[in-house]
Amino acid sequence: MIITGARAPRPPAARRTGPFWPSPAVGLAATIVAVAGSSRVSLSSDELATLSAARRSAAGLWELARHVDGHFLPYYAFMHLWAGFGQAEWWLRLPSAVATGAAAALIAGLGRRLHSPPAGVTAAAVYVFLPSVSQHGQNVRPYAFAAAAAVLAAWALHRAIEEPGRRGGRWGYAAAVALLGCTQVFALLVLAAHVLALALYGRGVLARMLPALAVGCVPGAVWAVVGFTERHAIRWIDMPGPAVFLALPRTAGGTVPAGCVLLALAPAALLLLRRDRAHRLWTTLLAGWALLPPVLLFALSHLLSPVYVDRYLFATVPAYALLAGLALASMPHLLAALALAGTLVAGLPGQLALRREDGHHESFPRAVRIISANALPDDAIVYGGSWLRTGMLYYGGRSLPDDVLLLNAAPRPESFDYFERADVSAALAGRERVWALWRGPGEAVLRIDRLDPLVQRFTLSRTWRTGRLPGMTVALYTR
Repeated sequence: MIITGARAPRPPAARRTGPFWPSPAVGLAATIVAVAGSSRVSLSSDELATLSAARRSAAGLWELARHVDGHFLPYYAFMHLWAGFGQAEWWLRLPSAVATGAAAALIAGLGRRLHSPPAGVTAAAVYVFLPSVSQHGQNVRPYAFAAAAAVLAAWALHRAIEEPGRRGGRWGYAAAVALLGCTQVFALLVLAAHVLALALYGRGVLARMLPALAVGCVPGAVWAVVGFTERHAIRWIDMPGPAVFLALPRTAGGTVPAGCVLLALAPAALLLLRRDRAHRLWTTLLAGWALLPPVLLFALSHLLSPVYVDRYLFATVPAYALLAGLALASMPHLLAALALAGTLVAGLPGQLALRREDGHHESFPRAVRIISANALPDDAIVYGGSWLRTGMLYYGGRSLPDDVLLLNAAPRPESFDYFERADVSAALAGRERVWALWRGPGEAVLRIDRLDPLVQRFTLSRTWRTGRLPGMTVALYTR
């Protein structure tokens, strides 16, 4: 469908539903939900990377960005300032919780503008109670910010189109797009849906908004180039096959049941609102927002370099929530209430699992407790990956055994690893008991070359698994 002319007429729904502002009460409630239980969950390895970056000086952070995670520099710089006021788990995770609240508030406001106040509140409720949203709302990574910026960009686009006479509308949209590009570069893929919506709205709107979109993309383009030059840091990503699309329910919902309910409601919005031209246009935007980024990320993986990781698509989740809210608001009240209750029930097990100590898969506190309870004064400890030391020191400090490989307490300037002795055999000379920690199951130690001297010269006495899959393994070796 192409709407011709200089500007499409304003949809009737836009005149009925009040101002464009988001809903602060919804945002506050969403922030509280995200904060709940955040102090009980062990920091994950990715979160520890953020902590390692945040602890460095400004010069050290710049040096790190020149070698790895350069596209995360805006987020790391913010966390560098934030961590100066505290480094408790809940404090480090609070910015992501606030970003989740901001996203929910904007979802409520945008849903109100696209359909009705009940649609906005329902969409925000669906968003807040998805396990995937709680996961990133309690994650010391920029993905909650990317989702909030994606909603802000869509909100600003709708506002600029519906109120073309408002001063600064276009450049407010450009600022929102610029913010999106500074959160996480792959979040920019949601802009493909914006281009689609502008094209559907007509040549006049497209010509008016495209320059603002182009200007807003400049910061994101810079960070994308930086990320491409540092793609060696993500060489662990495998080339995706078509099966990755089968994982979209888990990607969107956080758990398969929650995702399946969510994906069932999304097409219902397209069916229920297909007769209304204004609704059909904006639901097309939401559908493109939800579906185009996975396809584009898959294509980029095959054309340039493997980059398909589920969490890189988190910025699409607000679109699913908005489609669900529009669908529920268009149903009979009883049916909508049952569907909403089904969504919340489907996500409840995932919500509870996320708030356990191993909710982010690793459990450094349990690893510290195991070692502290069983270690003897002359024991030593070695790591299958030197970056694991950050988590053990965060939770264990001086209670850990002698770290015989460590050469410098500060991490390497160019990575999250530490300076260590190369001669593991010499470092373990004279030791009778050695603790080892690595990521993954017990048999993964056979693939860690640096631990070969330990495996060959010592006898495995006992192992403990900590965390959910892939989790970590704590092992005690004796002569």
